Amino acid sequence: MEIPLISALKKKFIKDKFAFGLDIGSFTIKVVKLKLSKDGAELCDYKIAPSEFDVIAVLKKLKDSENLDSANISFSGISTVIRYVNFPKMSPEDLKKSLKFEAQKYIPFSIEEVNFDSYILKENLPDNKMLVLLAAVKKDFMSQRRKILEGAGIKTAVAEIDSTALTNSFCFNYGQDSELKDKTVGLLNIGGSLSNLNIIENGLPCLSRDIHIAGSSFTQKIADAFGIDVKSVESLKLKPNKEQEEKISQAADSVVARLASEIRTSFDYYESQQAASVGKIFLSGGGSLLLAIKEGLANLLGIEVDYWDPFKKITIAADLDAQQVRACASQLAVAVGLALHSY
Repeated sequence: MEIPLISALKKKFIKDKFAFGLDIGSFTIKVVKLKLSKDGAELCDYKIAPSEFDVIAVLKKLKDSENLDSANISFSGISTVIRYVNFPKMSPEDLKKSLKFEAQKYIPFSIEEVNFDSYILKENLPDNKMLVLLAAVKKDFMSQRRKILEGAGIKTAVAEIDSTALTNSFCFNYGQDSELKDKTVGLLNIGGSLSNLNIIENGLPCLSRDIHIAGSSFTQKIADAFGIDVKSVESLKLKPNKEQEEKISQAADSVVARLASEIRTSFDYYESQQAASVGKIFLSGGGSLLLAIKEGLANLLGIEVDYWDPFKKITIAADLDAQQVRACASQLAVAVGLALHSY
């Protein structure tokens, strides 16, 4: 099974259809149902459910409540790989043939252990080269996830990687934004146990990496500072008073500093390879909602940091509470990108 990549780069006319994006995180499961048509996309429904215990039971409930028979899913973490590689210029067909022999050079697993796919990002580089995005997922990891879905009676329609789904979501909503034209930006998605960093240049991804500093890192620091358990931290973060807010910010400072250091390392590498610098960071993910993160990263990195809206170009159905959708939009960025895969 191949891993389709970044459908935002190959947009085509489609008939009206419904698509589900299913983002199974360490602590929550997010599902988004979109109606896709030639006129755009409409959010028909969404759900966010805890996934810490019986994932199959949660998925069964979602299947029943949403008529969720098949969904687009994604993967992240140590069993996934994304590489940006310069290849001699060739056709997509020849690239597929070449990768049967060349992919092993760039993937830290045996080629027999993975499913992989590629996409040509830039065709006219110097020295008759082209830039190729190569993505791979270990087969056993994909098999485990599919078995979970099958246990809930849900089929896998499409499988890809969190980073490409995130890029897809961002490009759909911000690809025509005049303020971002010819600019390089960073997308930082902070999940429960893992963060994804992507650098987008002129609407195309050019660097992607996972960072093992995420929401749980902040939660544990705050729990230690207040002398409470992790579950109590989640309630505290929702409605802290001013004194608690200051203490939360202080507790988060060291984690923000570590995260900023990882981001700076990636930006420095990118800027050493390209004649451009990253001008802004866009945040998403449930772990990004802590106020100290946005302010701390902006101060430490010296660039603008802000949240982005995965529903900016998506109509919200009249029977949904638009204010509630906006309140949890950051948590749905990956699921939106997955649902948009066919667009």
